[in-house]
Amino acid sequence: MKIYLQLFYILLCSFLGEALKVLLQLPIPGSVLGMLLLFLALQLNIIKLDDVKEVGGFLLGNLSILFVPAGVGIMTHFSAIEKIWPILIVLSLFITAISMGIVGVVVQKIKERFEGDCPIKEDDNAQ
Repeated sequence: MKIYLQLFYILLCSFLGEALKVLLQLPIPGSVLGMLLLFLALQLNIIKLDDVKEVGGFLLGNLSILFVPAGVGIMTHFSAIEKIWPILIVLSLFITAISMGIVGVVVQKIKERFEGDCPIKEDDNAQ
């Protein structure tokens, strides 16, 4: 019964996100709004982490299989992107590289500020 309740909380947030999208005619996907609502509910202790931990872990562990329908949808409509797919691949690689670089810099700055870690400098190696 506990797992059903956890799934209910996650699906309720998703449903509320979809409802907000339709009611307010927002250009943001309802699933994104739902996850924002779940995040807010967790941050405000409306929902406890233990109330969604098992089902959330299961869904994250099987996340790759949830992308299969999207991949199949792209392949069934491949004619729509047939002429620009090389550009999409190059852009995807470029954006991935930029994202990894930004995340690396941000993590390094956070570690330096909060954990006191700092990169080893050339002068430190000479001693």
